Amino acid sequence: MIEKLYSDFDPDIVVRSAQGKTFDQGLVDLEQLKAIEGVENLSRATEEIVVIKHEKKWVNATMAGVDASFLKISRMKNHMVDGKPILASKGSDLALIGASLLDKLGGFIPERSGYETVQIYAPRRDAKVSLGGNPFKIRMINVAGRINFNREVNAERIVVPLEFSREMLNYGEDISGVYVDVNDKYANDQVKEAIQTKLGDDFRVITNYEKNELIYKTSRTEKIMVIVILVFIFILAAFNLVASLTMLFVEKKDNLLTLSAMGARQKDIFRIFFFEGLLISGKGIVYGLILGYGICILQLKASLLTMPNSGGESFPIQLSFLDGLMIIGLVSVLSFVFSYFPVKILMNKFNSRAF
Repeated sequence: MIEKLYSDFDPDIVVRSAQGKTFDQGLVDLEQLKAIEGVENLSRATEEIVVIKHEKKWVNATMAGVDASFLKISRMKNHMVDGKPILASKGSDLALIGASLLDKLGGFIPERSGYETVQIYAPRRDAKVSLGGNPFKIRMINVAGRINFNREVNAERIVVPLEFSREMLNYGEDISGVYVDVNDKYANDQVKEAIQTKLGDDFRVITNYEKNELIYKTSRTEKIMVIVILVFIFILAAFNLVASLTMLFVEKKDNLLTLSAMGARQKDIFRIFFFEGLLISGKGIVYGLILGYGICILQLKASLLTMPNSGGESFPIQLSFLDGLMIIGLVSVLSFVFSYFPVKILMNKFNSRAF
């Protein structure tokens, strides 16, 4: 889920200037970048904070100017709430806007015309402050669709054609960066090294993992924390097993004396209660796995739970055979420990007639 939310909009690799915010696109040979092994696609990009107005509502946003190839890089058609994944139609520039951002503006994509109209206020580059002067450049643009990636993109981003953004920002031939889409057969770090070698120290080459390092580290450690919590819950639940075995031992005390008088060995009595504990645990493991996998399958098929502010997208579920084996292994080890030692202690008390 993390990779889907953040890796689709954030390209696999971003090339930026090591010296400033923008750089002349002529300093980067795009054809040479495309020729690097592992590079699937490219898109030039500009990024700037702007103000968007719709009727009487104003919001701050980040305007991303991109080439049409970005629609393919970001798998835009898979993240549309409504409207169309296009940046131009009949010679007119179009925009794609975050779903939450358009909601803040009180706008919507009408079915009849298919477009909503907003005004974009972009700061004038190198403008001098003067009384009565307008520090913003204002353009109107039609919005072709609402997009749904993650909370940050949904609440802050508006995507426009590259030339539209450069004209608004007075960038000329400057760009903020180059987005690089890496072929799935290649590792991002491997392609990053090749690009960095080609461009030199004047440019910073960043992978999506480095850009969202905290998010990915958090997602990796989350599973470990869940396992630790589950083990703690298993340990607490195991005390029920200890209580059940103790009560059973007390109830069958007279029967145990009879069995002992008939010649039953201590290890035979021990095995009876030890295997009884394993049977109780085994039944819990089987029922638990059936119930757990059943709920997961229902979520996959019927989407019982949906994520908030996601346009009805269901909570992601991934069935893993290895996770099932891990759970069986953990519970089996705990079942063995909490069956063996309590029964051992009970047998010692029985032999000493401590009951």
